[in-house]
Amino acid sequence: MNHLDLKTTMDAHTLELLEFDKVRNLLADYAACSLGKEQAKQIEPMADENRIRQELHLVSEMVESISKGNSPPFGGLHDVRLLVRRAAIGTMLTAEQLLEVADTLSCTGAMYRFRMRIDEKLHRLIELLEPIEDLGIVAKVITSAIDPRGNIVDSASRELAQIRQKLADFDERIQGELKRLLRDPKIREILRYPNATVSGEHYVLPVAANHRQKIPGVVHRTSPTGETVFIEPASVSSISAERDVVKADEEREIRRILRKLSAEIGKISKAFGYMIDIMGRVDFITAKARFSLDYRMSQPDLNSEGRLWLRSARHPLLEHLFRTEPLPSPNPKKPDEPVRRRQVVPIDVRLGVGFNLLVITGPNTGGKTVTLKTTGLLALMALSGMHIPATEGSAIPMFQHILADIGDEQSLEQSLSTFSSHISRIRSILEITNEKSLVLLDEMGAGTDPVEGAALGRAILDELDSRSCRAIVTTHLGDLKTYAFNNQHAENGAVEFDVETLRPTYRLYIGQFGMSNALKIARRLRLPKSLLQRAHHYLRRKKGKTGELTRLQELRQEAEKARSDALAAQHEAEREREKFEAKLAELNRESKREAALKEMRTRLQVNEQVRVSRFDKPGRVIRIDHRKNIVVVSVGIGQWEVPIEEIFPLQEVN
Repeated sequence: MNHLDLKTTMDAHTLELLEFDKVRNLLADYAACSLGKEQAKQIEPMADENRIRQELHLVSEMVESISKGNSPPFGGLHDVRLLVRRAAIGTMLTAEQLLEVADTLSCTGAMYRFRMRIDEKLHRLIELLEPIEDLGIVAKVITSAIDPRGNIVDSASRELAQIRQKLADFDERIQGELKRLLRDPKIREILRYPNATVSGEHYVLPVAANHRQKIPGVVHRTSPTGETVFIEPASVSSISAERDVVKADEEREIRRILRKLSAEIGKISKAFGYMIDIMGRVDFITAKARFSLDYRMSQPDLNSEGRLWLRSARHPLLEHLFRTEPLPSPNPKKPDEPVRRRQVVPIDVRLGVGFNLLVITGPNTGGKTVTLKTTGLLALMALSGMHIPATEGSAIPMFQHILADIGDEQSLEQSLSTFSSHISRIRSILEITNEKSLVLLDEMGAGTDPVEGAALGRAILDELDSRSCRAIVTTHLGDLKTYAFNNQHAENGAVEFDVETLRPTYRLYIGQFGMSNALKIARRLRLPKSLLQRAHHYLRRKKGKTGELTRLQELRQEAEKARSDALAAQHEAEREREKFEAKLAELNRESKREAALKEMRTRLQVNEQVRVSRFDKPGRVIRIDHRKNIVVVSVGIGQWEVPIEEIFPLQEVN
């Protein structure tokens, strides 16, 4: 398999059948902003095993960080990449756009402080966030010039403050002139009401239309009835004309301030744009982590040996459905009773360990198709760098193809029958199946004569076996139940049916084939005894063959249990080894970190910028006494004498 490509070309029809797009949407709901949502909705299985492992480890570290109460802060994070690029080429941003950029700049500071709080052993997460710097100072420059409503404040520049003072003076003169005019009895007589009003940016007086000529000035508008004209007196108009000149100066100064602030964004555009991409990636990783926590997921173990082992696996979309659709109350008269919700029955699925083909039999609606979909969907999630809803120790191979034929794929356009459409799909699956493929076939051999269907099913199973792929096949055909007895690479599986409740339990048992419960169900439903006795009589004719199959099944069940126990023991041993190796790696990193810190403190020089742990602030070295292991540092406006062990580099040594 080629691991150089970051993304594998997964069968689009299979993605649709397994409803992978719904998982994308579920994941996107956990993202904090559009940056993470966009990546979640475009998530795809990857082909690079190292890339997938790195992604899974990042999600696990984020889960651990969130579980410890240290969640990444996304307040203020917006997708301002286009605005930053526009600023980089000299475009003037509006005040509202600059405020949006300022919010994201402030988020860099919060993200930087989040990184400083992360546990040292979560080194992958720390490395991911390492390029994030605190650009909050640039945000403060913007917010000191623009108020939250998007208005440029007077203190944005000295020139703007002077201009606005002039505008205030003009406004005061205009108000004074208006008050003088309104005190004149002759003018008051011709007004419709004794107050000035505003038309646009002009102060006007409501004059009766028949007295229009008695006040010199400019008519700005007329009332709908035509009985009132709104006149800006000539004395006020002259002051307003002077004010308009100063107002134009204000607009020019505001544009100059906006261009200056935009230029500040342009200066840091390259680094800032990179930080936005990283914060978007952190949002994406956090969405995966929150999805994992909410659905009790775990990190799958990837392998290149074709070992698939799902332990207590649950279908995430089925669980989501059960969460959103509670069961009806058994007692409608007690509405205060707690809401009951259905629970997904977990299943264990294994392939590639002792057998490559799993043939599942059992009743309709018993969970056979859900088993197929759960297996395929969880494999897709793992290859996409997501945790899966299964217990720890679940293993997923590096599949190159996941190929499914599930449900009724009848095509009206091609006038194909259900059986024909299934065969067409199987043909296309066999064209690309290889040893790196997972094949999922639902109700193989159905839709035609049972004898011919079983023969065709055996031939298809033989072909899949010859390709050395991993395959799960469901069927109703009794003749296929014995296939695994004649093929060492195949195994039976059965979904359980409770004859007491007459309902499926949805549990999957590997090593068994689905036995018919027809007579037990018939007795439970009180079919006539004479009829049941006759049925038993016919059944005894084939008892020898049935008994032989039953004994063979018991032997395979014992072998399956032994194999399962051995796998569990092997898994525990591997877990202990991984824990030991992780602890050893942590000790090595700690040793290197201590050595680097010791070297840094040995070479400490006067005027060097350092971080003082006591204050968690940067400081400047004033004096060093290596004999007493004392350092005098300047922090803020004071000087402090601290032990040399409290001195760290500005960029923490990892």
